[in-house]
Amino acid sequence: MQFVDRLLKCSDCGQDFMFTAGEQIFFYDKQFKNDPKRCKLCKAKRAGVGRAVTGSGTPVLPFSRTETRTTCSACGIETTVPFKPTQGRPVLCRSCFQMKQTSPEAVPAGSGAPPQAKEPASVALGAAGPAAMEMIAQTPRVLMPEGEPAHDQAMRATKAR
Repeated sequence: MQFVDRLLKCSDCGQDFMFTAGEQIFFYDKQFKNDPKRCKLCKAKRAGVGRAVTGSGTPVLPFSRTETRTTCSACGIETTVPFKPTQGRPVLCRSCFQMKQTSPEAVPAGSGAPPQAKEPASVALGAAGPAAMEMIAQTPRVLMPEGEPAHDQAMRATKAR
């Protein structure tokens, strides 16, 4: 399928805008069925971004961020964060957050202890559950060919448990 630039009319402002071949390929790859209805400026306004237009006609995004005042869970100072905190989750000030990011042995808030490193086998076995752990504990450690006395003895010991 061949894509060429097409001129479309914005349903909000009535201005013509270009639906480029690259955008058409993107729409095709994402399996979008409909062509865009709005130019980029009207789409941004509709999304609530509220782009401003400079004297040269290029859209500019204003810098606005919602800030929430809260108390740092680690040091207790009052700080502002760029999100609305949820209950039960720690909120850190900038300096505590940066210390946690740079510290290789960062303590998760509220846990009281650093995370323990696990062996890869113990991680996989721990997720198996108690029944699987019991079965693994009963399995002989050395694989032996059938018919040999050591194999038969291990099998009898396993069945006796």
